[in-house]
Amino acid sequence: MPSGKTHDRITLWILPWTVCGSYILTRNGELTLLFSGGFLFSGLMFGPDLDIYSVQFKRWGILRWLWLPYQKLLHHRSFLSHGFILGTVIRIIYLLLWLFILGSFFVAIAQLIIGFNWNWHTFIVKHFNLIITEYRQEAIAIFTGLELGSMSHYFSDWLGSANKKKQKAQKPKPKVKKTKNSTR
Repeated sequence: MPSGKTHDRITLWILPWTVCGSYILTRNGELTLLFSGGFLFSGLMFGPDLDIYSVQFKRWGILRWLWLPYQKLLHHRSFLSHGFILGTVIRIIYLLLWLFILGSFFVAIAQLIIGFNWNWHTFIVKHFNLIITEYRQEAIAIFTGLELGSMSHYFSDWLGSANKKKQKAQKPKPKVKKTKNSTR
């Protein structure tokens, strides 16, 4: 299994190719930027190794405590953290849940202090509909970038494990010498 530095190198080596590929497919600089930003963010900070004390986890700095419950709930390399599409979806939902909890706290304080009228239901429905109708391509570009960044991680883990198994299988086994008193 590659180290965190190796995963970072792989992400940075693949980044120019994702930028070129995205621009060739979309012919849109904004979508390319969103896709590539999602890829880079996923490769460096939002990848599958948030389920352990990893380089990605450490990069969250003072906010790394957000990922402690995630680490307690998921086993390392489980299909819930390292699974194709599912791992990324779970991390997005997990982060959105924290944003909702923290946002609710700060909005409640602001409502007490300032006294403005604000409704979460209206806010969420309005913005969710806006994303679905107005910003569908942008949301798809970001999600695809996040997933491709995670896929580069999954693939390098798989390749590293397969290589270790191959090397272990090719290693000659030591011969056991028979002695006179051997019962074999």
